[in-house]
Amino acid sequence: MNPKTASITSAFSPARGDLVRVGSTRRGFLQTGLAGLAGVSMPSLLQTQALAAATGQAKRKTNVILFWLSGGPSHIDMWDPKPDAPSEIRGPFGHISTKVPGIHVCEHLPLTAKIMDKLTLIRSVDCSASNHTPITMQACNPLAKRTNDGRDGGGWPSMGSIAAKFRGANAPGIPGYVALADSLPADIWGAGHMGGDFEPVSGKDLSGRLKLSEGLTVERLGNRRDLLAQMDDWKRSVEGNAQIAAADRYTQQAYEVLMTGNAQRAFNLDAETPAMRDRYGRDSIGEKALLARRLVEAGSTFVTVSGAWGYFDHHGDEVKWGGIKKGLTPLLPSVDRTLHAIVTDLEERGLLDSTLILMMGEFGRSPTINKNAGRDHWPRVMSMVVAGGGMKHGQVIGSTDRQGGDIDSRRVAPGDLAATVFHHLGIEQNTHWTDPQGRPRPIVADEGKVITELVG
Repeated sequence: MNPKTASITSAFSPARGDLVRVGSTRRGFLQTGLAGLAGVSMPSLLQTQALAAATGQAKRKTNVILFWLSGGPSHIDMWDPKPDAPSEIRGPFGHISTKVPGIHVCEHLPLTAKIMDKLTLIRSVDCSASNHTPITMQACNPLAKRTNDGRDGGGWPSMGSIAAKFRGANAPGIPGYVALADSLPADIWGAGHMGGDFEPVSGKDLSGRLKLSEGLTVERLGNRRDLLAQMDDWKRSVEGNAQIAAADRYTQQAYEVLMTGNAQRAFNLDAETPAMRDRYGRDSIGEKALLARRLVEAGSTFVTVSGAWGYFDHHGDEVKWGGIKKGLTPLLPSVDRTLHAIVTDLEERGLLDSTLILMMGEFGRSPTINKNAGRDHWPRVMSMVVAGGGMKHGQVIGSTDRQGGDIDSRRVAPGDLAATVFHHLGIEQNTHWTDPQGRPRPIVADEGKVITELVG
């Protein structure tokens, strides 16, 4: 993002002594404490984890960070340069070599070039079903479409919601699926017909709830005896409420989990050194990326990051985000820095193999620069970046034709991306969810297959 972009620190920093707000109202506690802070409801998550442990089915910790470049990033001007094409196709930028011989990227991505051995560029993603929304590509399902009739998505869920349902969080007291975006309706796709329990948790909203009610302190809540006494007082205050009366040991355990402060600590960017914050960048995408690292480190399974709504929609100099040269030039260094920071930071922490990083948008942009110095929407093909996940990297998968307008080799379908993500998360490919009519729906559509170049 442009360095002038407002910092999101204040929106996500719980430095005011934040923890989950409790004790204020019965409804407030139920909504904040029991209504799905872990992607699934906390009691359900604890039951799932207990069952997995009892049956020996507990899986290794894996997670996904999806960087959503809202608006449709220009593949030709970023990851699929066409240096030998005419200027109206080639665009205003030059290209540079990378650490992997034969692979080139835009001249404004020097940090990306330095870690190309840790990245995979997929230049042949078929996004023909996608529109100017996050629906299709965040679901990675061509059946999930924008329809503009109040039935967008056809009920199909996002990959993050599927992760929340069939995987859950990697640790208690932390959301399983978190969205770090200024506008969830604009940039985040949710659970569709799979159910409200699996909707993404808004990082901005959650951080606002991580606050102690008046008169409580972390020290007091850290005292188990005091905590149990407060639980007894709380239970008496809601005596007669059917939902509380039916609470079992998992619900009580959930209450204690919420008091651990895991979420509070994850959202506290003040715990990071100034050098680390500078490394990621003190702009919207950089700070959200650092929060994403802290969230997966704390136990979140799926985190989606969007720097701003539509900021890659570079139609031309007459629109808000500008054309290619005017709009993309100040934006690329921020994306470059963020990608380099998250990959190298996770590697240093020993978390890169367990964390799959995806960077993409809803579609590519047209091969020819238009009269307004921009490029138009182009759903025929797009490029994306993959890193981490213990996969094979230092490669390019697929190619486009000489103009960058059509897939030339190795088509990668949305279903292939979904299959690869779920493979990483340890979710069986033949898993189904049940729609409101009781019909089983596959989590991988369109006969998607795991991308073998990545996983072998």
